[in-house]
Amino acid sequence: MIEKYRYHLWLHAIIFMWGFTGILGKLIHLDALIIVWYRVVIAASFLALYFIWNKKSFSFPRKHAWKVILVGILVAGHWMTFYYSIQLSTASLGILCLSTTTLHVTWLEPIVMKRKFSWVEFLFGLLVIFGIYFVAHNFGEGERKALYFGLFSALLAACFSVFNGRLAKDVESAQITLYELLSGIVFITIVLGASGKLTSDMLKMTLSDGLWLLFLGVACTSFAFLMTVEIVKKLGAFTVSLSINLEPVYTIILAIFILNEHKLLNVNFYIGSLIIILVVIANGFYKKWQQHTLQKTTITENGIQ
Repeated sequence: MIEKYRYHLWLHAIIFMWGFTGILGKLIHLDALIIVWYRVVIAASFLALYFIWNKKSFSFPRKHAWKVILVGILVAGHWMTFYYSIQLSTASLGILCLSTTTLHVTWLEPIVMKRKFSWVEFLFGLLVIFGIYFVAHNFGEGERKALYFGLFSALLAACFSVFNGRLAKDVESAQITLYELLSGIVFITIVLGASGKLTSDMLKMTLSDGLWLLFLGVACTSFAFLMTVEIVKKLGAFTVSLSINLEPVYTIILAIFILNEHKLLNVNFYIGSLIIILVVIANGFYKKWQQHTLQKTTITENGIQ
């Protein structure tokens, strides 16, 4: 029992760190592309050291290589648009947009996983759109641009989440993550080179930026991933996925106290935020009910046979 509570504490510590990643988009005074480039380089390096320390194999099934490269590009694209959204507006808006990822998964999974379309989940999606209307209907052009990039970031996050779900059936999760990060490094380096940002001046940073980047790459990315794998084994996927919905709550609270964003956001933003967060949590409970119903049906059918 004590061990279970310990893993619950670890889970919320991880979610808190993920919530802090949005704040770092404001605290690190570098271009969004540069932040993401450093993040993937640091995270991949730490994960490679983890492989060496634990004598894990670096070998990888070649038949899945192109899929991993594609998902790695999606991950990089998600992070780039996420931090760009934050730098255009606020950390609160960026993370709120990201909370719609779960709802994107509800229409992506029927396509990729070939499962039945759910009209209840479609209704949840409409409620999220209503929440976004509350958040955005008084926005200026700059905030609307941030909103579009944030929502696109959430779509990319949903894509790599669903595709990773399929890959994880054939390849170990740690290996998938390492090679996706390496693919991301190559992709972002190409983007930086093409945009003329891969220069010594652009890569320069202060000591504060460097320390925050280490925290972002090691604690919030590599360590958080490895720890989450262990937490899922102990607490189950549903508990973890439902708890992760608290991430925007943590970010908004942190943004109020650290960045004073409550001075920049109006009541409509918080009404819309509450609608979206409640819908996402309700969707989690609906999935749990679906899973429970399916298990009961399977047991009944097996009993009849």
